[in-house]
Amino acid sequence: MTGQTTVRHTAPAVVRRDRPTAVPERAEAPVAAGEARLVTGEPGCGRSRFLERAARAFTAGPVVHVRADPAAATVPYAGLRALLGLFADPDAHWPAVPPRNGRHALDTLDGPSADAALRSALRTASADGPLLVCVDDAHLWDPASRAALGRLGRDPRAAGAVGLLLTAPGHRPLDPEFAGIPPLRLDPLTAAASAALLDEETGGSLDRGVRDDLVAEAEGNPALLLALLRSLTPAQLRGRAPLPRPLADAELLTALVGGCPSALTAEEEQVLLTAAAAVREAEDGSAAVAPVRRALARLTGGAPAARLDPPPDLLVLGDGRLRFRSALVRRALYARAGERGRRAAHRALAAQETGLPGLLHHAWAEPADAATATDGAAAALATALAAAAGDPAVPASPRLRCAALARAADLTGDGPDRARHRLAAAQQALLAGQPHRALRLLDAVRTGAPDAELRGRAELLRGAALLRDGPVDEARATLLLAKSLLAAHAPAAALAATLGAADAAWAAGDVPGCLEALAEGHGEKEPEAPSGTPAGPGAASADPAASLASGDDVLREHRRGMLALLERRFGAAVRSLRRVVDAAAPGDRVETLLRAAAAALLMGDLVGARGAATAALVAARTQGEAAALGPALEYLAYTELRAGRHGLARTHAEEGLRAAQRAGQRNTAAHHHAAQALAASIDGDADAVARHVRHAQDISLRHGLAQAATLAEWALARADLGDGRPAEAADRLGPLVRPGPGRGHFAVWMLAVPCFVEAAARAGRGGSAGPVVEEFAEWARFGADPQAPAQLLRCRALLAPPDRADGLYESALALHDTAGGDFERARTEFLYGQWLRRRRRLREARDRLGAALVGFERCGARAWAEQARAELRANGTSAGGARAGDLSALTPQQLRIVHHVAGGATNREIAQALTVSTRTVDYHLRKVFAALGVRSRVELARLVEQTEKTPAHP
Repeated sequence: MTGQTTVRHTAPAVVRRDRPTAVPERAEAPVAAGEARLVTGEPGCGRSRFLERAARAFTAGPVVHVRADPAAATVPYAGLRALLGLFADPDAHWPAVPPRNGRHALDTLDGPSADAALRSALRTASADGPLLVCVDDAHLWDPASRAALGRLGRDPRAAGAVGLLLTAPGHRPLDPEFAGIPPLRLDPLTAAASAALLDEETGGSLDRGVRDDLVAEAEGNPALLLALLRSLTPAQLRGRAPLPRPLADAELLTALVGGCPSALTAEEEQVLLTAAAAVREAEDGSAAVAPVRRALARLTGGAPAARLDPPPDLLVLGDGRLRFRSALVRRALYARAGERGRRAAHRALAAQETGLPGLLHHAWAEPADAATATDGAAAALATALAAAAGDPAVPASPRLRCAALARAADLTGDGPDRARHRLAAAQQALLAGQPHRALRLLDAVRTGAPDAELRGRAELLRGAALLRDGPVDEARATLLLAKSLLAAHAPAAALAATLGAADAAWAAGDVPGCLEALAEGHGEKEPEAPSGTPAGPGAASADPAASLASGDDVLREHRRGMLALLERRFGAAVRSLRRVVDAAAPGDRVETLLRAAAAALLMGDLVGARGAATAALVAARTQGEAAALGPALEYLAYTELRAGRHGLARTHAEEGLRAAQRAGQRNTAAHHHAAQALAASIDGDADAVARHVRHAQDISLRHGLAQAATLAEWALARADLGDGRPAEAADRLGPLVRPGPGRGHFAVWMLAVPCFVEAAARAGRGGSAGPVVEEFAEWARFGADPQAPAQLLRCRALLAPPDRADGLYESALALHDTAGGDFERARTEFLYGQWLRRRRRLREARDRLGAALVGFERCGARAWAEQARAELRANGTSAGGARAGDLSALTPQQLRIVHHVAGGATNREIAQALTVSTRTVDYHLRKVFAALGVRSRVELARLVEQTEKTPAHP
């Protein structure tokens, strides 16, 4: 029964992620002592490999690994006897299961005694420390053993310090014995993880195009991925011989699912095939039941199969829809049916569906080869398909439109029409988050020898795909080629290529490349703003009533704004970029909204950036444009980072990373890793910082992403600074912010200057920071960062002599009142309090450090908050504040505010009563909260009440 039984008493401290399916992102085991998990997933998802890696990650104690033997599945308690027999084996170094009444417990198992024996054995085995029990393919155990195992899984603490991991397939109904055990489902691999697995298996020698083909064909299933790899010849692996089509045939797919299903009636086969045809291009893998039922009636002439009563372990029905439990099983069923059966199913479905789905089923019912390409009916069907797929009024997802256009190309003879259909299909594939499918369609456009405009549009799409997932230098060159091909035929498309090339150069940190892309062919110069005209986020446009009439106008203004910004013509830059932001409105095209978000970020208009990016996110979800989700969430993450809302930034980046990985956008994923690293550097999560920095830098090095790499390095330095290691932070940041070949990305290094100045000053190296502060002053005057003016004064205070520092800190705090943002204000309060403490101005220092502590805690900056507590202790003040009832340390104004709060007044009411601003009230309340150690208005009111009831001591 055991098949394989292993006992391991030690485990390495670090888990190496050498199988993306099998090793969790974290280094610890996925289950702890006293917990149970049921690991599930479809065939080939790597459940057994997952158990192996989980066992290595369990460092708290020994691991018992039992694999089921299907041959003993009908023997009562065979599985349990195998497990208990391990503990009775003296070679396993376990205490033996004690006999009862002269008979061994293994010989007398029944329901109650089975539970007792299992729990007794596990409690004894874990008496000296935690134990992990792994049961692979637990569904193959006999029913009695499954029942005992399931009862243990629902109450694992009853067996002592034991962790329990079971595996069972997720493509079949869950065994009732395992109901109630928390599931841990292994999702399909991302495209990046699939590619990494292939690179590992081949030592990186696999041709990149072949690798991408295998990744696309496997759809995230690691077993299928590796089976496809092993089916290729050495010439095919190196890209020197064509790949077989289809890559995954019926024989391979059926073998991977274990020959399942094998015992189906002809009627059941027909039901499953029709269902598989119905969901072939469905976005969510489901289809409506009603048309499938009608199609079955047409296929069977009203036979019982029309009742749509398939095997429940394969198909799920509910809420009027059907779906397969396993995508791999669905593919195997569809492939093994044969072309004739598939065409018949699609023909029956075509008679029941309307609109684009009906046309597409009709097209799949027709053969597509060279002979049919000249057939008049096929040509008419191709024309109808392309027209419906290209009509924005027809409701359809980009994925469905792509399938329709690609099929229209298959049904069209060689020539410009076929190339145009493939080009349109590639564009929809990019929108759907299927870059590999888009690139393969574009390869076919190239071989069709179309005219210059079609080739230019193909290069434009290819460059757009590379910009999100590929070397950005290659993306820039491709987009510049598109620009040259399109300039004489499609000026609007050429302008899109211009901006795309500039985006690629921007990502690479290539200022000359940006200028070349933006300025080539354009000699105009924007006039500078007249003297006295504001040149910041709040600057008015030259014509406030002007609006941009079209998407082309938006692109044109964005180009002008980027060019002016890089040429340091800040007034002209703000005017153009402001027009782009003001022109955006909910309901616009996703690309227009993303441009508006980017323009707003360039100006430091965080409200505009948040609004445009949110609108883009909503539009992308509504329109099914999966490719836009990652970029929209990237803009939101960076907006919240700039605003100091790090927790929200981390949430956006986590979701954006998942979206980017699903869409195969490694470059976008790198930015989300960098954003998470920056957010984690505020939280004090050193492990998360290191993990995300490693991922961001890995992609950045391979694809030339200087911006993401600089952000990641800044995150490491900020983590050093938050942990009280200013010297290390200064060493890391110095090369990024100082002039020279090693300087970081031009759009990032200015943001990192305040961190460098703080690190250098705290490490006693303030003299090295002077030159960059003067450059930072120019950045602060531009107004692209609302925090920069206050940060500039803080930097000057850090480097100033004592007679000037006091005033500079006070001025910086006043500017923070305007800019907002708890984190940056808390940093200034902290540095000011630290400065005051070193000059023995202890009462003032306590106020500043207390306010800093509250600010850090409010924004979740745990490491920084700990530094503030340490400074308060060094100041002779408890970090918890004054003792209860001690209001004597407060100023008269603070006491007045406290009594108003105790009376239930709001900040606005207090401000009106005291004739001050609400900001002043908020400022004093922060100090009061820090000084008294309270965290809410309710606690403050209770403290006042207690103080007034307590008689004063003589």
